[in-house]
Amino acid sequence: MGEAILLVGGQGTRLRPLTLSTPKPMLPVAGLPVTVHQILRARDAGVTRVVLGTSYRAEVFAEQLGDGRDLGVEIAYAVEAEPLGTGGAIRNAADLLTCAPHDPVMVLNGDVLSGIDYGALVAGHAASGAALTLHLTRVDDPTAYGLVPTDGDDRVLAFREKPQTPEEIVTDQINAGCYVFTRSVIDQIPGGRPVSVERETFPELLDRGLLVRGVVDDAYWLDLGTPWDFVRGSADLVRGIAPWSGHEPAPYLLLPGAQVSEQAVLGQGTTVGRGACVHGDAVVEGSVLMDGSVVEAGACVIDSVIGQRARIEAGATIVGAVIGDDAVIGAGNELRHGARVWPGVTLPPTSVRFSSDA
Repeated sequence: MGEAILLVGGQGTRLRPLTLSTPKPMLPVAGLPVTVHQILRARDAGVTRVVLGTSYRAEVFAEQLGDGRDLGVEIAYAVEAEPLGTGGAIRNAADLLTCAPHDPVMVLNGDVLSGIDYGALVAGHAASGAALTLHLTRVDDPTAYGLVPTDGDDRVLAFREKPQTPEEIVTDQINAGCYVFTRSVIDQIPGGRPVSVERETFPELLDRGLLVRGVVDDAYWLDLGTPWDFVRGSADLVRGIAPWSGHEPAPYLLLPGAQVSEQAVLGQGTTVGRGACVHGDAVVEGSVLMDGSVVEAGACVIDSVIGQRARIEAGATIVGAVIGDDAVIGAGNELRHGARVWPGVTLPPTSVRFSSDA
């Protein structure tokens, strides 16, 4: 397959406070950054060289991933001096590609977990002679997405904005954030300025009469845009619902140095990070405990993210919440329904229940 571009420049504002210290694509999902999960899947499909399109905290990627040797690929870094949009980021990264004009280049969004067969997608693109192939997925509620209708031959008919009325819902197919470009098509994207692929690049290809394919595939797909999707994606990887080559599905994942009491209850795809501790009869289900975090006896953590070195004290209940790095949730606190606690915040012991940002 050759080369791929992985777009990892987003700031991840919807994932705060998790992304205050770590770029979204480097957040650990089932113990590995989502970027690493994507690189490994691309490598297994035949990709040998990956260009990372970076922007926000670009240095973190190079520090942690290096030249890619440990992951079995070569990694190059294309840094945006200012945000360029998806199309501009692809064009910026293309300057570091080494392939020929007629070669296929896979482009992946850095915040998506997907089970689509990358190799088959690229092979189908090459055989069709298309300028662009998109992975499309079906969703139950298309109103939150731009729509991509196709004909019986997988030819994309249009790119439509988010529907505002029932009559505008012409399909349940949406752009799943995985593309295969013919290299020469990327080179024609204007350089040095922001470009939207959805509003500019893709429609222009149709206007020029070029073949744009849309491959509908109902394999696993999840956009890790919110903390709740992040938690779900991590749990799905641990349990084997999302694809993870070489991983044995399990009810929970303990990373090196994790300590869990024999009386504790773990399950639903929970990940316990490096050096994290779960004491006594604590219950942790469907959650991510970041490195060095502590859940004390009698505490309950469900469908939540507990940041690095954060502490959940005895008797506290955390359900569907995000606790920032180094925060302390005192005994008796109950946080539910989207509550977010910022890094370093301490909630003293109390019987008060919280259900909003703290």
